[in-house]
Amino acid sequence: MTSASISEGKSLFRPVSLGDIELANRVVMAPLTRMRSGPSGVPGDLVIEHYRQRASLGLIVTEGVYPSHESQAFVGQPGIVTDEQMLGWRRVADAVHAQAGRIVMQIVHAGRVTHPDVNGGRRILAPSAIAISGEGHTEKGKQPYPVPQALTAAEAGTVLEDFVAASRRAIESGMDGVEIHAANGYLLHEFLAPASNRRTDRYGGTPTNRARFALEVVTAVATAIGAGRVGLRISPERNIKDVLEPDRDEVLATYGRLLDHLRPLGLAYLSVLHEELQGRLVQELRRRFGGKLMANSGSLSITSREEAVRLIEAAYADVVAVGRAAIANPDLAERWQGGHPENEPRPALFYTAGAEGYTDYPTTQANRA
Repeated sequence: MTSASISEGKSLFRPVSLGDIELANRVVMAPLTRMRSGPSGVPGDLVIEHYRQRASLGLIVTEGVYPSHESQAFVGQPGIVTDEQMLGWRRVADAVHAQAGRIVMQIVHAGRVTHPDVNGGRRILAPSAIAISGEGHTEKGKQPYPVPQALTAAEAGTVLEDFVAASRRAIESGMDGVEIHAANGYLLHEFLAPASNRRTDRYGGTPTNRARFALEVVTAVATAIGAGRVGLRISPERNIKDVLEPDRDEVLATYGRLLDHLRPLGLAYLSVLHEELQGRLVQELRRRFGGKLMANSGSLSITSREEAVRLIEAAYADVVAVGRAAIANPDLAERWQGGHPENEPRPALFYTAGAEGYTDYPTTQANRA
């Protein structure tokens, strides 16, 4: 990489504030499922080391953390339900802060993207009683997704309370904030899309009604812990896990209504996962939100330094969330700032149980030694 190209990327490494959270640079570690927390859902020494290594990124967004036992999506996923889980996350937060890093917890309810052999035999909940086609991974191997139970309005209120309680525990554990996950086919995303939400009550039938539950959850969390510590993640048009959003006008109406109502809260940021971050849809949603945008180009290609620099310098985003490059390069911000070569990620080890492919990626200094 030439000195000119390094110089052109300076804006990526300037500080920025996301609500109440001060970032040293604009390179963010995206939330990444890694399944290393065992059957107890407690982040242990291995997880602590993983996050500690990446503290020089401007912000770490944790892997998705479940707010109730029935909302667990994966075997080995961490939770924020029990005291033991909360103490584990305190050790993570302390390790990141000791390296002058910043970290927020992503909170996710699986909705119908789970199985009784994952969540301990508990209910599977969704906006409507529609199963996902295909199979999911469980402790007994791959099994078909079951037909979920459609939430009653009262049960939706209980789920909202779970999000609020989990957010309070996250802050109590030392996190700098939380990110509410309304993307990638999980519960809040299921409410937003007509393919997965066939309700006829106040939570379904129109863009306003489909946006209502996500709006209520985010508003309640912001009221509980302060809006400046709350981010929201969405993935319009992602078309994943049978949460299909093929109609651009319908998407804009639904997400636009959600963001219009969230705008007065002054949230820390909006994280958008989309392949066309500079396109009309994302930039219109950014305008409707009125706050800082965290851009993530998705899983089809690895986010490069060049893409991140272009998004920031062209003012398409305020920060850039990076996935696989952050997995493979614990010191990614330093590598990108100095124009150093990158490690290659090892996808076959993304979801295994040990340190290999998790905490054993070398830093630039180690490569030089």
